[in-house]
Amino acid sequence: MAHPFGEPVKVEQSDLQEPCRIDTFLSPVHVRWVPEAVITPLGQLPFFIDYLKQADLFDPFVAQAPIRFTSPNAPDPRDLLGTLVLSIVTGGQRYAHVNALRHDGINPTLLGMKKVCSDDSVRRGLSKVEVDKGIDWLHAHLLDPLRPILQEPWVLDVDSTVKPIYGQQEGAVVGYNPKKPGRPSHVYHTYAVAGPRLVLEVDVKPGNQHHGSHGLEGLEQLLDRLSAAERPTLVRGDISYGTETVMHALERRGQPWLFRIRMTRLVQKLVVKLASETGWVAAGKGAEVAEGELQLAGWSNKRRVVVIRQPAALSSRPSKPTVEQPKLLPGLELVTDARGEWDYVVLATSLDWDPLTLPQLYRDRGDAENLFDELKNQWGWGGFVTQDMKRTQITARITGIVYNWWSLFVRMIHPEAHREAITSRPQLIDSVARATRHGGQTTLTVSSSHSASGQLQSRLNGVADFLQKLCSAPQLSAAERWCVILGRALVKYLKGKVPTPPRRLLHSE
Repeated sequence: MAHPFGEPVKVEQSDLQEPCRIDTFLSPVHVRWVPEAVITPLGQLPFFIDYLKQADLFDPFVAQAPIRFTSPNAPDPRDLLGTLVLSIVTGGQRYAHVNALRHDGINPTLLGMKKVCSDDSVRRGLSKVEVDKGIDWLHAHLLDPLRPILQEPWVLDVDSTVKPIYGQQEGAVVGYNPKKPGRPSHVYHTYAVAGPRLVLEVDVKPGNQHHGSHGLEGLEQLLDRLSAAERPTLVRGDISYGTETVMHALERRGQPWLFRIRMTRLVQKLVVKLASETGWVAAGKGAEVAEGELQLAGWSNKRRVVVIRQPAALSSRPSKPTVEQPKLLPGLELVTDARGEWDYVVLATSLDWDPLTLPQLYRDRGDAENLFDELKNQWGWGGFVTQDMKRTQITARITGIVYNWWSLFVRMIHPEAHREAITSRPQLIDSVARATRHGGQTTLTVSSSHSASGQLQSRLNGVADFLQKLCSAPQLSAAERWCVILGRALVKYLKGKVPTPPRRLLHSE
């Protein structure tokens, strides 16, 4: 033989049916090995898979994917995308984390997959996505499932977050990075539905394109994809978006907006003027508001400005700010009363609403920071980075899609509030399940160690019954069934109303 097998290894085979006796400090224990058992540590994930099927989310996502392989050894697109989706929803943040699914003998099969792909297969497979078709594919699955709720009044939050990069990836350049100065980074410009915390679009840019004007192109493209009935009541952003470029672009489209503006010299003069007047109105929480008009040197027209002031002692700002604050005019320091100095915030807006409503409206924008914290620290925005920007953009959008799917699923179980993944995953995924098959029927035996397992079991069974009844209603189209699911998941946001599917979704079936 050209290649002899060598000396065979002698292995003593014991009868696995007989238990093995071991001694412990409690008492002797008998251990029985069952290597052929089909088990999973993600025992409650089948409820999420049931939701993906009944809501008709995963099948169109795979069928419309512009992934084409020519090699006969290439993975099936369903296996590739299913592997990535399961990795993201179970907390994977790196391509290497995909390999943790290989021990799962239940959930990949329930998702219709033939096998779990390796991390290299997923990484190489995403490189085959056609750029233009891939953008349309991901845009559709980010936006179309949310179109029914966009027909209700809603607020569009625009913001950006910095992700440090520790390699030689495309677009990893030094820019604004307050946490790690001098570290190359990417910037994620994000557009989200305020309140339910759902992602409409994310655009990955190089690290030096952090300003709001760099996200204007993505914002305009998103607004163009929305019909007149789906446009937001308000576009809301922080000080980075309070520029002539962004405001003028929205005014051309007739889109209302609310932004904070910088405390430049002319803005400070207006504040000094208003501070010396008596037209301030209490706005709650110790704050007072006054309004006026302002046209800065670079502005094309006068705009409404609302000034909010609050005693410095009540301000939530840190005692030692990390970023140097602009110094106010000397005249402003003279405006004091028994409570001492004031902190000022200046908002510019195209709204004609009562100025008393604007302080709280802008404070609510802070919830966008919670969205970024969750997506970066608990989802895949903290990783899934490749050498090229194309695949980084693809995984960022797929993460947004899976995040929306999971958030709506969790809201069906906990409709009272948003539950972040750090709380919802241990509750709704982590448990041991064993699959047994008899008479053509598969049975999962689930054991959960969560302290609220009894209550969670009741709620999960209720969601499963709800989906089964919905599936047995043949008179409903897929879009109408999805609207019923949205009505249950967002019952607090929609106030018990079931949204109506847009015509374009009905005609697409």
